[in-house]
Amino acid sequence: MRRYAATGMIATLGLAAAAFFDASPANAQASGCEQIQKLLQERQSIVASLNASQKAKQKLTPQAACGTLGRLVNNGAAALKFATANQDWCQIPAAFIDGMKVDNEKANGIRAKACGAVKQQAEMIRRAQQQAQRQQQGSNPFGGSDSVTGGAMRVPQGAL
Repeated sequence: MRRYAATGMIATLGLAAAAFFDASPANAQASGCEQIQKLLQERQSIVASLNASQKAKQKLTPQAACGTLGRLVNNGAAALKFATANQDWCQIPAAFIDGMKVDNEKANGIRAKACGAVKQQAEMIRRAQQQAQRQQQGSNPFGGSDSVTGGAMRVPQGAL
């Protein structure tokens, strides 16, 4: 449920930003402010892909979510950097930058959870493989432990 609210917020902010910067495309392109438009269009496409997977009732794997949200956070950081550096020149409202910061922090929090799930899943797979390997060694009387002594069964040394 929180994921739906977060992507809704991201989508709302992206659409508001696009409307703000599409109001004067000739001025923006002439003044060097077109970079923010490119960043916001890229952000819109990332959010659209997240929304499309939600509408299609496809569950994102943690790996896919981590990667997509990582791109979204990187895009937000680049947009924030440009917006704060060119706020006066490009006439970017402070409210837009503040909203972008909040939005990027939320996306970063969701990304951290998704990437944490990826790490946890990889650790569980690694442990399962180790356990399977131990069990396989346990079935070999010369390579594992036996049920009586609990230790490794040794091969007799010397002449038989």
